Amino acid sequence: MSAMSDAALAAHLAEVAGRILVEVRESGVFSAKALGKAGDQTANQFLCHALREVRGEDGLLSEEEKDNDDRLAQSRVWIVDPVDGTREYGEARADWAVHVGLAIDGAPVIGAVALPGFDGGVVLRTDEPRTVPPAPEKLRMVVSRTRPAAEAVAIAEKLDAELVPMGSAGAKAMAIILGQADIYLHSGGQYEWDSMAPAAVALAHGLHASRIDGSPLVYNQRDVYLPDLLICRQEHADMVLGHIAALAQDAP
Repeated sequence: MSAMSDAALAAHLAEVAGRILVEVRESGVFSAKALGKAGDQTANQFLCHALREVRGEDGLLSEEEKDNDDRLAQSRVWIVDPVDGTREYGEARADWAVHVGLAIDGAPVIGAVALPGFDGGVVLRTDEPRTVPPAPEKLRMVVSRTRPAAEAVAIAEKLDAELVPMGSAGAKAMAIILGQADIYLHSGGQYEWDSMAPAAVALAHGLHASRIDGSPLVYNQRDVYLPDLLICRQEHADMVLGHIAALAQDAP
């Protein structure tokens, strides 16, 4: 496995972690309340042990692991989210994901997002980009199914876009590649593990991925809070960023 390319490794680990999570859920031994924690911890142990075994010279940041400042001196840092969309995973929905990404000098370069609950299990990856379907006449904006960001709702109204509620950040970002949505705008608070692998995969598919002010996404920072994100087709980026800027100017 150590001979695998970084991209192939990311995809392999995301896919295996997804299968493990499905097995944990289907074991039937956990209550709905305990399932999320059990899944998070089990997948995290697998991913972190595997990465330390085959990429031990690299840094590592995981949502479920105590952070270590040693990663800040590393050029290559793996950033993982063992279960993105824990609520959806616990509810046996399809819109949860596993994120495995590699930031190089802070840039989201390599990644894989596994969607174990989608169509029998799908892994989208940076080294095997798909053809992104064309956008329909009426655009679709994917938003949180429980707490859609006010900015996203306001921009959707400006664009006359349909709101598509969905769970995890990874599932939302991949929805654009899969032709289920066209714009993913988030401003309600996230961390590096929420967006790193999805951003890498989106960029590899020719999509736009940035902060909502248009600035680049930068990872492996001391403060891992990275609260906002825009992923969309390139042809929609300037339009959406313009509306965001106008909305900020109009804010009291």
